[in-house]
Amino acid sequence: MRFVKSVRPAAAAISLISAGIPKSLDISSPTSIQSVAKTIAQNTMSFYKGTDDQFVDLDAPYYWWECGAMMGSMLDYSHYTGDHTYDKKIATAILAQVGPDFDFMSPAHAGQEGNDDQAFWGFTVLAAAERNFPQPRSDIPGYLELSENIWKSLASRWDTSTCNGGLRWQIFASNPNGLDYKNSVSNGGFFQLSARLSRITGNQTYVEWANKVWDWTQGTGIINDYYQVLDGASSAKNCSDVNAAVTPSFSYSQGIYTYGAAVMANISTGADQDKWTDRTKKLLESSQNYFTPFGDVKNSTDVMYEHACEHIDICNTDMRSFKGYFSRFVYASKIMVPSIKPTVDRLLHTSAKAAAQGCQGGSTGTMCGTKWYVDGFYGDAGLGEQMSALETIQGVLIDQAKPPLKGNDIKTVRTFSSS
Repeated sequence: MRFVKSVRPAAAAISLISAGIPKSLDISSPTSIQSVAKTIAQNTMSFYKGTDDQFVDLDAPYYWWECGAMMGSMLDYSHYTGDHTYDKKIATAILAQVGPDFDFMSPAHAGQEGNDDQAFWGFTVLAAAERNFPQPRSDIPGYLELSENIWKSLASRWDTSTCNGGLRWQIFASNPNGLDYKNSVSNGGFFQLSARLSRITGNQTYVEWANKVWDWTQGTGIINDYYQVLDGASSAKNCSDVNAAVTPSFSYSQGIYTYGAAVMANISTGADQDKWTDRTKKLLESSQNYFTPFGDVKNSTDVMYEHACEHIDICNTDMRSFKGYFSRFVYASKIMVPSIKPTVDRLLHTSAKAAAQGCQGGSTGTMCGTKWYVDGFYGDAGLGEQMSALETIQGVLIDQAKPPLKGNDIKTVRTFSSS
């Protein structure tokens, strides 16, 4: 499958672009997108107290996994805009987590690390590899090797004692909340990493595991007949309790599986390519229930919302960031399966404009809010809200960015660029 080359003009150097007022966003202008993204990136990084040389955990209520997700968002910012202001902070934060076995099993965070947490750091590390992001430390392996170590760690915990397989949510018995739950994000993360590593390396083992995880997820009903990705199932009940009427679903799970399926379509040929392309399209079609919360009224058509919680104001801290990961992975999916581009652009470009209109609050007056289908700022100005808006807006630039690297194009780069 061939990549689509952008015909849009190259954006201006980001160092020459000042931070812009989000509500003035013009998504037809790369300069405007860069300018607005610069403002939201500044607001996002205001939650992080680390430096170029020192990692610092996020303050409560943000968990370790969300710092990994945040660094992934900032990697996207660097890649899409060409603004390398935060690159040293990003690299320092990533490399501080490697752990004694270089697999992101972090002793400092063992009390909260689950399989999904490790997978989220894995997304970030693998994105760094796919972009030849600088890795300045010779005492630590390159990003691709780190990614493969994360994959091996996840694979080692594939659990056939219940449900005929699957990863549990939690890893350690000392963290029993979710130890008997096999969730879509842990398994979807493993699936996506398998797909992306297969594309990079050509190693058939990754292909086999991607197929295995997909088949397991469908077999349990966590991906149901309508291609909704449900949250998970109880291993204590042998995963027999999946039911769309009572099992919640979240946008980020849908996005994680969509990108994994799109990558599988991209690397496949013949009937396998048709199969994975069909799966990608069906996942995207099903994801439209995360858009247009009020039908065609209240200017909400094609505007994204977190349907499990947002419209009734019960989203917790984690959930407020989920739209960002959906945007990240669905934008990336259209690069792998170009035929979905019109649908992706219709949904996410509309949502980007709506998100920007909500960035009128907080201490800076440009912080982004929770709901994008209301006039102006609404809700909290937390980290999740900034990341969700940032990913949705900066992702408009993906067509003019270099696609993920693979094979011998992936190098270990020791020096940092300047904007």
